[in-house]
Amino acid sequence: MEPKWSKSACNRVLLTGFTLCVVLGTRPTSAIEIYADPEVMMPNGTTGVLRCTFKSSEVVSSSASVTWSFQSNQPDNKFSTSPYSIYYFANGKGFPGLEEFKDRVQFIGDINKKDVSIQLSPAQFSDNGTFFCDVKNPPDVMGTPARTELRVVLKESLPHTNTHLIIGAVCGVLILLILIAVGACIVMRVLHNRHDYEGAR
Repeated sequence: MEPKWSKSACNRVLLTGFTLCVVLGTRPTSAIEIYADPEVMMPNGTTGVLRCTFKSSEVVSSSASVTWSFQSNQPDNKFSTSPYSIYYFANGKGFPGLEEFKDRVQFIGDINKKDVSIQLSPAQFSDNGTFFCDVKNPPDVMGTPARTELRVVLKESLPHTNTHLIIGAVCGVLILLILIAVGACIVMRVLHNRHDYEGAR
């Protein structure tokens, strides 16, 4: 006579089988990689770009979302205690966050191309601090937000390129080369004429 299984033994076998099915049937969540410029410098009152891109093992879907946050590095600023959301993008639409950034932040990326950059205009001294870029692309949701340190400076403090000086130098060199070429042609013509004159005598 074969032994009968007890009810508790049957329950244990069913539970074990169910657990194995869940473990084997569930895909592990991969980590999303997010990239941004470590530091960006903008002159006060100008338009600047905060770039952010990402890599995901999943196809970008309509459920993907982007969150930009800001934390001031100025102790007396009300946004210095923790990051505050300044812009949220999901389902193809943007949702502004803090009132201080509402009309100054514009989404200029293309999430399908894994570019979630924003434009800040105009930059203000109160924007000095850290900007965080976070992307979720379910089921690829585990990742570390990228950070960009923004430095807003006076226009006069930025290094100036000597554009006019460079253009002037290039033009000067070109004119000098033309003069040398013209002078060489004149000398060659004079020598040639002298040779013809001497040969005719």
